[in-house]
Amino acid sequence: MSVKFGLPPIAAPDVRLFILGSLPGDASLEARRYYAHPRNQFWRLLGHVLREEMEDLAYEKRLRQLRIHRVGLWDVVASANRRGSLDQAIREAEHNRIERLIEEFGDLEAVAFNGGKAAAIGRALIGHGDGLRLIDLPSSSPAYTRPFAEKAAAWEALGEFVQP
Repeated sequence: MSVKFGLPPIAAPDVRLFILGSLPGDASLEARRYYAHPRNQFWRLLGHVLREEMEDLAYEKRLRQLRIHRVGLWDVVASANRRGSLDQAIREAEHNRIERLIEEFGDLEAVAFNGGKAAAIGRALIGHGDGLRLIDLPSSSPAYTRPFAEKAAAWEALGEFVQP
């Protein structure tokens, strides 16, 4: 089992919403891009919320859309031992200092957790969120086989935070 290190946060200073995952999977770590696995539905789900096509955009254009819509990305786990990409394989996790998001981003209104592991760790680190809306989302991972329509319906809770 090897130690895997996450990616740096992506956020403009005026971010209103952070979407936090657990720890990027192997495809994302290898590509150094969030949600790089072709079967991960993150960009499709976010595109549904934004009412824009995100899946077919180049990664830099996706990041530009995040900035326009004031969305930030990061993960709750900074590093961990993990074989493969599944959340349940995460061991000996070191956490990112996500509680600092509240201090560092004055316009932040909500934090959404992409999946159960991210929510469990993130809520423990943030606590009640000091006025932030905390939103648990079904995982965009291909390992979480809930139908897309069900995931998309839950992800629509982000809509009020993503308008430019």
